[in-house]
Amino acid sequence: MLHVDLDQFIAAVEMLRRPELAGRPVVIGGDGDPTKRAVVATASYPARERGVHSGLPMRTAARRCPDAVFLPVDKAAYQDASDQVMAALRQLGHVTEVMGWDEAFVATATDDPESVATRIREHIKVATRLDCSVGIGQNKLQAKIATGFAKPAGVFRLTRQNWFTVLGDRPTGSLWGIGAKTERKLAELGIRTVAELAAADVAAVTARFGPMIGPWLVQTGRGIASAEVTAEPYVPRSRSREITFQQDIDDWSTVREEVLRLAEQVSSDVRAEKRPAVRIVVKVRYAPFFTSTHGHALAEPTSEGAEIARAALAALDGFTDRRPVRLLGVRAEFAADSPDH
Repeated sequence: MLHVDLDQFIAAVEMLRRPELAGRPVVIGGDGDPTKRAVVATASYPARERGVHSGLPMRTAARRCPDAVFLPVDKAAYQDASDQVMAALRQLGHVTEVMGWDEAFVATATDDPESVATRIREHIKVATRLDCSVGIGQNKLQAKIATGFAKPAGVFRLTRQNWFTVLGDRPTGSLWGIGAKTERKLAELGIRTVAELAAADVAAVTARFGPMIGPWLVQTGRGIASAEVTAEPYVPRSRSREITFQQDIDDWSTVREEVLRLAEQVSSDVRAEKRPAVRIVVKVRYAPFFTSTHGHALAEPTSEGAEIARAALAALDGFTDRRPVRLLGVRAEFAADSPDH
């Protein structure tokens, strides 16, 4: 199992168009104006070394890295570059599962996965002029985490043999799928490292996280995960729209109107997907920067704009805090077992 991940993908695409940016701190987000409200989509490695990362407010990025080059998001260019990369990857004949713009899993039967990984890196570089890193593992979890150790432009193998040597003393948040909230909850149980999670009592973890998440967490600590790779085309699990307001909205009737407008846009995206939505989620970012979400399940899968709008308003009703709002988002989620998925 190999995980192929493009290095600083969006920034790298921009540097192909502007070679003079190579080696410089580059930040991409919004319309490229760091004085406006927007968040960082990605940053080049030199900018990351200065504390700039995706999701950071652009204004904060400008304070941390005032000499950075700020550029607007160009989704069409990134999609085109991604298409070229994935086409090049498929040319090598391996079973390839695309996971998004800049990453894919590859399954191959070989006694020398490092050679395969090196071949992949070289082929993508020649075909697209973009660098990638390749993680090797016995399953998706191992390969995905291995890629982090391979960056930039390298190869790293992580298997059951070296799992605890490499990860045992690292925090549980180092594992794919474990975010900051889960990491904090695990710490409340006295579980702080990967080794501690692997050795944890499954019943105790299940009591805290439930019958689905609990056992999965312990398995993840042990490096156990799916090893299945499918060549089926990548299908998004959701479609969403967001808007950041340059001035906070404190009138919640206006918030309601904006949610309806976003829901209409999302409805168009859902119809274009030709897959019905099953759940609608509304995101609210309050001033200065606290984010909360509420979801509402649809009575039945639908692509109807009126039903999606009603669900969005129902989700909005879940917000009882009426503080000023700086960002709104509406997301339509598709069923995981959709026939076309």
